[in-house]
Amino acid sequence: MSDWTGSDLEAIGGATELHVASRRRDDTLRSYVTIWGVRVGDDLYVRSAYGADNPWFRRAEKAGAGRVRADGVERDVTFTPLDPTAGAHSRIDAAYHDKYGLYGPRIVGSVVGEHATRVTLRLDPQNRTQP
Repeated sequence: MSDWTGSDLEAIGGATELHVASRRRDDTLRSYVTIWGVRVGDDLYVRSAYGADNPWFRRAEKAGAGRVRADGVERDVTFTPLDPTAGAHSRIDAAYHDKYGLYGPRIVGSVVGEHATRVTLRLDPQNRTQP
């Protein structure tokens, strides 16, 4: 069950671009990167357009925690890998098509389909004090 507020879901889920940063071992944030993300129900998801070797994805997956900023909202998050066999992937693909389809099939194709299931992270809110 999601702990996102309705306004956070609307802001982050509705933003065209999200800014995410993973945490270092000393708990400081790395630099933010700009990515696409989608809302499916009460959950937020991001995917790596350039596969599992993309540096931001590797760092986020390894750290497991970071922060997301979008449309005036900034929240600490846990990056939760999604099982590649999870049934949510078709809904996530559909959300990416609906939200970003205007950019064309080649660009949207980088974050949908079977290859994208391995590089899907759910953003789960953390309740912590922001440094």
